[in-house]
Amino acid sequence: MHSILLVDDDPEILAAWQFVLVNEGYDVRCAPNGVQALEYLKHGVPDLIITDWMMPLMGGAELCRQLRAHPELAHVPILVHSAVPQAAEEVQTWTVRLHKPARMNLFLTTVEQLCKGNPSRS
Repeated sequence: MHSILLVDDDPEILAAWQFVLVNEGYDVRCAPNGVQALEYLKHGVPDLIITDWMMPLMGGAELCRQLRAHPELAHVPILVHSAVPQAAEEVQTWTVRLHKPARMNLFLTTVEQLCKGNPSRS
């Protein structure tokens, strides 16, 4: 079973995607911001991190930078799921970016492909 860390400050989005992903057979942990996500990562490294871009305390941009700066986390694929368009000057520190609201089949296909590229350690 692949593990996913889902990071979004909107509790309804967290609950909805967690429900969908768990029903697809994924082990899902949720965090409301990048600070909490980094705390969760101290206790285990998931197969995939899905994050929003705009969040309080620490947004997706800083979370991605910090993940790539840690050798034990740098290999984990990151799916950015955000309504905020990518800025032209932004350095890409994520694997894939989907615009919110992504269609469910595109979202699930992308998640599956990213998890297959990062074999589960469980």
